[in-house]
Parts: sequence; C-alpha cells; structure tokens
Amino acid sequence: MAEKQTINFGRELEKWKVPEYEKHDRSRRWYITAIIVFLLFLLYAFVTADFLFAVILIVSGLIMVLHDGKDPEMVNFIITTEGVIIGRKFYDYDEIKNFSIVYKPSFGVKKLYFEFKNALTPRLTVPLLDMNPLPIRENLLKYIPEDLERTNEPLSEALAKLFKL
Repeated sequence: MAEKQTINFGRELEKWKVPEYEKHDRSRRWYITAIIVFLLFLLYAFVTADFLFAVILIVSGLIMVLHDGKDPEMVNFIITTEGVIIGRKFYDYDEIKNFSIVYKPSFGVKKLYFEFKNALTPRLTVPLLDMNPLPIRENLLKYIPEDLERTNEPLSEALAKLFKL
C-alpha cells in the first residue's frame, strides 16, 4: 500500500473566503445587446467563410449560457509562510514575481493581485472583501516584493467589469 505524501503548506497567516469568480448583474438590455452582437459576429463569420471563428463563437456562447445560470462557489484563500492557497490550488512564493494591492473602496475596487514569474501563468486576482489590507501587505512583504507601480485595477478587468463579462 502506497504511503500518502503530505505537503507542507506552511503556517497560516491570513484566511478568508472569496467567490470562485466575479458574477455580474446583467439586465435584460445587456442580454439583448449581447445576442445582437453575437448574431452579427456569426453572420460575419459565415459571410467571410471563417468557419473556425463561427465554431469559436458558438462554443463561447454555449459556455456563457451554461456558466451564467450558476452562482460562484465560495473558496478559501489562505496566505501561509510558504505560499498562497486558493481553493485547491497552492502557489509557492518561488513561483510569484510580486504582489500589489489596489484598495479604492469609493470606486468599488478592493483587490489583491499576484503576478507570476512564468509569463504563461495568468495574473491571480483575489477580492479583499471586508479584509484589512494592511496586515495582508505586512505578511506578504516578508516573502515577496510589492509592485508599487500598480495603483489601479488592470485595464482588462476594468473592461470586463464595464461590459459585465
């Protein structure tokens, strides 16, 4: 019988629950506009005989429809002495290039960002919710550098919020 190998994730420093993804409140008008844009893109794909684009559109549309009907699960986010854990995924501090905190409650932005050393690994965004950012910053500074140049949320996230994607 094989022995279970235990992994040391380190001592827990901070912990809170975050939604698995950000769910937007979409109006009926948003859905009508989205359907019109989708149909226009689909028409363009068929007129230009770009069937791969048409398949990508259809698959994307199906994913959005199936995904839209369910609420995000709440998962644990844990900062430890060895790395960070979100849900079932552990990121060692050796993999993380830096972190930044954008805390602008008046604009509805209270987020923690992690950039990775591997350029192919996407940025990790963690909502701070009602957490105090100061102890989080103090704990993370012991292990990874802070990106002080990031003072606003990334353009991609601002556009996703604007278009409710």
